[in-house]
Amino acid sequence: MRAETQNTVDAIEKSLALLRQRMDWDTAKHRLEEFDARAEDPTLWDDPAKAQKLMRDRQALLDSIKTYEDIAQELSDNVEMIELGEMEEDEEVIKEAEEALTKLAKTAAQKELEALLNGEADGNDTFLEINAGAGGTESCDWANMLARMYVRWAEKKGYKVELQSETPGEEAGIKSVAYKISGPNAYGWLKSESGVHRLVRISPFDSNAKRHTSFSSVWVYPVVDDDIEIEVNPSDIRIDTYRSSGAGGQHVNTTDSAVRITHIPTNIVVTSSQKSQHQNRDIAMKALKSRLYQMELDRRNQAINDAHENKGDAGWGNQIRSYVLQPYQMVKDLRTNYETSDTQGVLNGDLDGFMAATLALDVSGKSRAEAQGDE
Repeated sequence: MRAETQNTVDAIEKSLALLRQRMDWDTAKHRLEEFDARAEDPTLWDDPAKAQKLMRDRQALLDSIKTYEDIAQELSDNVEMIELGEMEEDEEVIKEAEEALTKLAKTAAQKELEALLNGEADGNDTFLEINAGAGGTESCDWANMLARMYVRWAEKKGYKVELQSETPGEEAGIKSVAYKISGPNAYGWLKSESGVHRLVRISPFDSNAKRHTSFSSVWVYPVVDDDIEIEVNPSDIRIDTYRSSGAGGQHVNTTDSAVRITHIPTNIVVTSSQKSQHQNRDIAMKALKSRLYQMELDRRNQAINDAHENKGDAGWGNQIRSYVLQPYQMVKDLRTNYETSDTQGVLNGDLDGFMAATLALDVSGKSRAEAQGDE
């Protein structure tokens, strides 16, 4: 077997080993038998929420087992084809099998990555907020660029993007924007994007064409499922209505339909500025419950908690990623040291590499300092 082909086989076997580890392969078949037995219980659907969760968990385990077995079988079949081709000196058979292995390696790597998304809320839809930080008009424009970047990323994933609220900048861009992004593992993918993002570029707003540094913060938190109960005491919240801002013209909002909810104990503030006040109350309350749920997840996961505590204001010292457009082209994540010179690709939504690196770092259990020390 050629060295390059052996490297491909090794990569697939490495992915299979991680898949085995993530699903606890030695007990997977036994757990599936337990799921099957519980699914046949005639009283199961007396509690629909519990039944639905069990069926989802059962299907997820079934899918994981099938994925592993399909990849392992295809790997074995193609290795046998190569060995047979070498024995018979049939280059066409060897080439066909090698091409199949190259394709399989990409599939296995993708499945390996998806296996990292097994956190409590990773499968949920997500809210994503962007706020302009230090830098005035520059940062408002940068916040707008980030919003476009994440919308492009979501569209490439086939996710649904719904605008929740938006506050335009005074001269350009946006001061803040909030989206609900819906799709498989939306929160699991995006959760690593929470933090401050720093941009260095020649300012389009500076007549002297000087370099400027801008900051904007991103906050991601999961949409709470119907089977997750989050209680909010009415006495703990203040609900304000106000006139939402817009571009003006015949469609300008002339009624106080926008809603702002403040959770007094935590000082969490959520807003929604759609046309219907009733709809805005519902959207804002769901967002508040999701924020409170995120706080609970943070308490359970110290690593995530530390990240939020260290996030601070959108300015120097708190950034998780730098986007440098001048004097050179580079986007670098400061937690994982993952970087690329394809800045336009990143700004057009090519973010999977950064997300994958952060997910892998989380699974390794290493801090940023430890990861850098291993280099």
